[in-house]
Amino acid sequence: MSLKLGQAAPDFTQESTDGTINFYEWAGDSWVVLFSHPADYTPVCTTELGRVAQLQGEFQKRGVKTIALSVDSVEDHNGWTKDIEETQSTKMNYPILADVDNKVAELYGMIHPEANAKVTVRSVFVIDPAKKVRLTLTYPPATGRNFDEILRVIDGLQLTDNHSVATPADWKDGDDCVVVPSISTEDAKKKFPKGVTEVKPYLRMTPQPNK
Repeated sequence: MSLKLGQAAPDFTQESTDGTINFYEWAGDSWVVLFSHPADYTPVCTTELGRVAQLQGEFQKRGVKTIALSVDSVEDHNGWTKDIEETQSTKMNYPILADVDNKVAELYGMIHPEANAKVTVRSVFVIDPAKKVRLTLTYPPATGRNFDEILRVIDGLQLTDNHSVATPADWKDGDDCVVVPSISTEDAKKKFPKGVTEVKPYLRMTPQPNK
């Protein structure tokens, strides 16, 4: 199964380092970042899990819950957690799913047989409060994920959900935004009192409306 943007994220019940988790109940009304790992005690993933723990304040500020997944057992996860906390100078503050039976990996299309038929690839899913998939990323084994970029995308998604704007290349929170094509320039000037700059008839810029 390959999940596409806008599709419902599959629900599941699975064991984790925080006990049994029913995904929809656990997620509640929050945004969710679900990210997978090939196995426990792997070096790149150790740094990634630690980085997400360090960034929990940033995720919480945006109403986002984080949850990791690895195909190993809760017992293995608990041992790995000690290594993560020791080597990354942080405290694990979110759950790691134990997907020994590959149930979640299969639901979310995390196993790519051409890469490795036995383990999950390193996937990222951003899921909104309506349980819709809003972003998917798949990373190669040797490249660590950029969680600042994932936070940036969440900022963009939350902004565009609430305002009639899109975000241009390399946008960061506070930068100018693109007026969506469905709004005329005349209407945009009324809607965005901070001003609208018409670069081209189809390319209009306005200061970020929620700043």
